Amino acid sequence: MTAEILSRDDLSFLLHDWLRVEELTDHAPFTEHSRDTFDAMLDASRELAVTSFRPHMRASDLDEPSFTSSDGSGGSVHIHEAIAPALRAFADSGLAAASFGEEHGGVDLPLTVSRACFAWVQAANIATAAYPMLTMANAALIIAHGSPQQVTDYADPQLAGVFSGTMCLSEPHAGSSLADVKTRARRDDNTDENSGTWRLTGTKMWISGGDHAMTDNIIHLVLARTGAAGVKGLSLFIVPKVLKDGSRNDVTLAGLNHKMGYRGTTNTLLNFGDGTHTPGGAAGAVGYLVGEENRGLQYMFHMMNEARIGVGTGAAALAMTGYLESLDYARNRPQGRPVGAKDPARPQVPIIEHADVRRMLLAQKAYAEGSMALCLYAANLVDRATVASGDQRQRLDLLLDVLTPVVKSFPSQYGPAANDLAIQVLGGAGYTRDHNVEQFYRDNRLNPIHEGTHGIQGQDLLGRKVVMQDGAGLRLLAGTITATVDAAAASFPAFSDALAARLARLVEVTATLWEDGDASAALAHATDYLEVTGHIVVAWIWLDMAHAAKEAGSPLAAGKRAAAEYFFTRELPLVDPVLDRLARPDSLLTDLDCADL
Repeated sequence: MTAEILSRDDLSFLLHDWLRVEELTDHAPFTEHSRDTFDAMLDASRELAVTSFRPHMRASDLDEPSFTSSDGSGGSVHIHEAIAPALRAFADSGLAAASFGEEHGGVDLPLTVSRACFAWVQAANIATAAYPMLTMANAALIIAHGSPQQVTDYADPQLAGVFSGTMCLSEPHAGSSLADVKTRARRDDNTDENSGTWRLTGTKMWISGGDHAMTDNIIHLVLARTGAAGVKGLSLFIVPKVLKDGSRNDVTLAGLNHKMGYRGTTNTLLNFGDGTHTPGGAAGAVGYLVGEENRGLQYMFHMMNEARIGVGTGAAALAMTGYLESLDYARNRPQGRPVGAKDPARPQVPIIEHADVRRMLLAQKAYAEGSMALCLYAANLVDRATVASGDQRQRLDLLLDVLTPVVKSFPSQYGPAANDLAIQVLGGAGYTRDHNVEQFYRDNRLNPIHEGTHGIQGQDLLGRKVVMQDGAGLRLLAGTITATVDAAAASFPAFSDALAARLARLVEVTATLWEDGDASAALAHATDYLEVTGHIVVAWIWLDMAHAAKEAGSPLAAGKRAAAEYFFTRELPLVDPVLDRLARPDSLLTDLDCADL
């Protein structure tokens, strides 16, 4: 028996019984859709995942990209032969453009459904899925902030699968510290001042999808300095690998990084404007300014936030596919006998009959399904904001802002924890290459770092999101959770009371951490704060799902109830000692002498 890549029944529950996505079809731009079209897209995505993405998951992990030096023209990269056909199949499916309007080749598919569809692909092969994930986010940024001509030239071809895209932020000396970016851009002296043409020089590091020959062009979105020091002097540029006249832009593959996971994804060191491919004798890679000067980081956050939710969804998908594989193994692997059954002649039982194996499976279910639900809830906020107006739209946007660090961080922290448990369920077989679960873990372990580390998400949450607008974001989150607590109180009184108590304490410790206004002291506790908030948010998601499953009479209701009970009795209480510590914040981390480490 072969385990499913994802649970079609669970995705149907999330979309229809819980999030009620069909209600969106009462409003433009979603009126042409129905439950039938949503389900058809899910089925097509599953078929694509099974036939085009999963078959080469192991092969592309073993045959990772390799760098080949060439005759003074930089380098080229070898990529496993099955990746390009998979990406062509993805492009042909229309999934890349599906959530965009008809003018961009899309069908206005709600983002909630589009995310669920893409989760199939991510679960099947996260490394190959990374190429279209970045490409779709790149195109969305250009559509949001670029000129109409830039959209036509660079965004639409990406959504059609003709071009692919990257995001180029980090540099060898500056990973997350974007204030220290050194790549510079200057206006091209050989063109009209109003042409928008610039020349870029510098080096970018950790650029996923940064070089390959699988599409006609690669569109780099590059953060470069045009003004003073710091983030306020950064602007954003479109830098194509191939220029409109067919010549190579001065973008050079300088090397490849080799990671423990996502090994089918090229991860590159790129030189911009080093003279290797200088067209016309002018120094610098040709770039085109997006929007206004010195607003580059603001624009780039559009792509970064989309990528953060994409990373969270990928982490959840890997957790879910690992859970399903270990569940299938546990149901079919006979070993041992029940406690007290000492007769060796008695047949062995499947390991799922052992309580500790059930513990590990239930923990995975709680982490994986809770994470996927959180990610789809975030996507649903985007859709609901699209059909809302005025104050309601602003509230939905604000709630998404507050939740984004959690949407990225909880799945990427507890997805690998689920995959670790999947390995443990398989025992000695789990860490061999005979089974997929060891690769799921390696792939997923990158996600706590991808698109902003766990610590950076904590600083974003505590340093910006819960205090912005004089705390309006936290109040909105607390009010939203409280509404669920009240609605579910009759059906799940113990869960509702437990969540309400922890939520009240979260609000209290937030005020305590900021009562002196000392950002350095407060942010020393940001990661602990993120962990607490993540657990409270996912407990809320589980309470809401369990309540929805019971109300709908879903066949999944018993399983949802069991996973919710696991989370409320074994996970949520873990926040109590952390809340105690945050209520009396110490200065250990700020006062510690680095020499004592």
